[in-house]
Amino acid sequence: MIQILKYVLRDVLRARFVLFYTLFLLLSTSLLLQLDSDPDKAVMSLLNIVLLVVPLVSIIFTTIHYFNSYEFILLLMAQPIDRRSVFLSQYLGVALSLCAAFAVGVGVPALLFGVASKMGLMILVGMASTIVFVSLAFLSTSFTRDKAKGIGIALLFWFYFSLIYDGILLWVVYSFSDYPMETATLVLSSLNPIDLARITMLLSLDASALMGYTGAFFKNFFGSGLGISFTAAMMLMWMFWPVQVSLRRFKKNDL
Repeated sequence: MIQILKYVLRDVLRARFVLFYTLFLLLSTSLLLQLDSDPDKAVMSLLNIVLLVVPLVSIIFTTIHYFNSYEFILLLMAQPIDRRSVFLSQYLGVALSLCAAFAVGVGVPALLFGVASKMGLMILVGMASTIVFVSLAFLSTSFTRDKAKGIGIALLFWFYFSLIYDGILLWVVYSFSDYPMETATLVLSSLNPIDLARITMLLSLDASALMGYTGAFFKNFFGSGLGISFTAAMMLMWMFWPVQVSLRRFKKNDL
């Protein structure tokens, strides 16, 4: 498995798209830090990239890479290698590569501009979002062997969590505004990893007024030790349950 993982890491890190992605993050972060002397405002601007661009890049690149590597996966399956090792090497190779690209793209400018302490949580949140959407990408590939359908499913995941979900949540809160919705909104917000990332960052920047319906009710909860533990546990759940489901399907599917 280690040898396969090393090969996948080299293959992904040498991909032009990953290099362009890293350069895009480098340039975006550097420009935002140059244009605004207040690092908190720069982090707020960068948050939009983390919440929209990073999940999109992660889920689409992972899906395309998986289908482009399908013949290589079949070749590995013809060897005396168990399916779990093949799957995990592919998953870890892509996840680690994209996390490294994000860490370099955001972390290097933060160090150069002397705001690493301000950007530390942003880097952790961005890497967590990367892993979540890499996991969802592998889940989307487990439903079909057709590349176009796989990319379509991946885009539906991103579109739902990035755009549709908040609209549904706003409708639910508005429709039942006459009832106590604190617990229900807490449960609903935890069902979207992008919302969890947004709440974490806005609370760290003391910008709870911008959280809207998703997290305004829970400023005290999410700002407490229990809330931080809850958020971390939910993000870990979003990282691992799609992997478990897709691994189970990968073992059973007829390749």
